[in-house]
Amino acid sequence: MGHFLQQIGCDRSKNLVDICGEKGFQAFVCDALAVPIRSGSCDACISIAVIHHFSTAERRLATIRELARLLRPGGTALIYVWAMEQEYRKQKSKYLKEKSDSKGKEEEMNPDATWGLPRDGAPDGSSQDSRSSHCPLRDSEAKGRDAEPVAASVLPVHTNRTSFHSQDLLVPWHLKSDPKKKGGGAVAAKLLSPVASEESRELSPVFHRYYHVFCEGELEAACRALDCVRVQKSYYDQGNWCVVLEKL
Repeated sequence: MGHFLQQIGCDRSKNLVDICGEKGFQAFVCDALAVPIRSGSCDACISIAVIHHFSTAERRLATIRELARLLRPGGTALIYVWAMEQEYRKQKSKYLKEKSDSKGKEEEMNPDATWGLPRDGAPDGSSQDSRSSHCPLRDSEAKGRDAEPVAASVLPVHTNRTSFHSQDLLVPWHLKSDPKKKGGGAVAAKLLSPVASEESRELSPVFHRYYHVFCEGELEAACRALDCVRVQKSYYDQGNWCVVLEKL
């Protein structure tokens, strides 16, 4: 008897889900915090460039817990999030290198599209270089220190293709109609370059998308906080922190 592989995807964006349908893939609209799929029904789950868009540690952990809920015992999940450390073992990530390699075309790049898929032989998290970028203090570590009220804080706006100086930031997105689609109905999200002309800024709307970039060990620690999963592997890959989980 042969094996049958059923693949299904989900996203908050109806436009992206519609694109999947046009390409013949099954996908539906939902929230990563509440996926309408029966518990324990998946052999494997993949979460790429999703969890770093949740704004609190509680919501990020809840997303991982929901991912684990979908897995059958023994099932596995792969999680990728953007890393604070974009320079690792003295090597710059593709995200940083694109600034010099793109020859002025960095405004055409989508940050989530630069992420490499996992490679065989990726380094184990236990052997990671201790010289990685400094990680800002966690909220729990900052207790007792003088700090401005949260209400007075302002999230920094990230400069495209540069190192991160804050874990919580906004990335500017330049929305541009796809000329290949009749009527310009489809919309392609593209980064607005910090050197973009005033004319281009006025012609297309700009949206600031929230990111929480993860420091070394942060994603793995969140996963280990759940007693229903085991961390099989934790590693760094092209500017991303990655974890492979197994459902217990």
